[in-house]
Amino acid sequence: MLTVKFDGPLRVSRGDRVLDVGCGGGRHAFEFYRRGAHVVALDRNAEDLAEVAAMFRAMALAGEAPESATAATVEGDALHLPFGDATFDIVLAAEILEHIPDDEAAMGEIFRVVRPGGTVAVTVPRWLPERVCWALSDEYHAVEGGHVRIYSRSELVGKLEHAGLSLTAAHHAHALHSPYWWLKCAVGVGRDDAVLARHYHRLLVWDLMRRPWLTRTAERILDPLIGKSLVVYLRKAEEVQGVAA
Repeated sequence: MLTVKFDGPLRVSRGDRVLDVGCGGGRHAFEFYRRGAHVVALDRNAEDLAEVAAMFRAMALAGEAPESATAATVEGDALHLPFGDATFDIVLAAEILEHIPDDEAAMGEIFRVVRPGGTVAVTVPRWLPERVCWALSDEYHAVEGGHVRIYSRSELVGKLEHAGLSLTAAHHAHALHSPYWWLKCAVGVGRDDAVLARHYHRLLVWDLMRRPWLTRTAERILDPLIGKSLVVYLRKAEEVQGVAA
């Protein structure tokens, strides 16, 4: 399940140097690799990274990525990215900033490692669906490593622009997932036996695998209203502090 639009604002090209910050299970990193990029998937969770590295190897063996592409995993912290300045053409931070108390420091690191003229994509839970989840359940967010804030679009964009980036595009995604999480929060996030939530989850899996026109159309209509994720795309200026790139 991809949240960013690879054929839209990202404009991924073969040979692009890409950093996926907080890659988790690697869903976006795998797509960058398929498209021929030189991908670095970074996360704090060594177990997740081991699984991502195994998938990279399997993709290479199966010929699912161009031979010119490369993929690596790095264990690291978004507050102290272990890379030099202006290392990457594209930096992605998908659903991680809401977990980080010092989000502005993380944004500063993202700005530092993307090259002048490069692209940054950031996704976070959208304000309205997230506010409903918080109202229904403390268990949803008040856990170790859980969500520490709910972003409005203006707050997220304002902080990223303060870090030095400029907004180029934005959209919402995954509207069909919002009701699922509202159900989970209403009955108990940890309750896997809840009938409605279980059946709705089956619907989401079916939609992911089959992608029928009915649910795809419904999600396109509903995304602007209740899309679960807010996605913003930004650019680092070609010239920073009077120094030409």
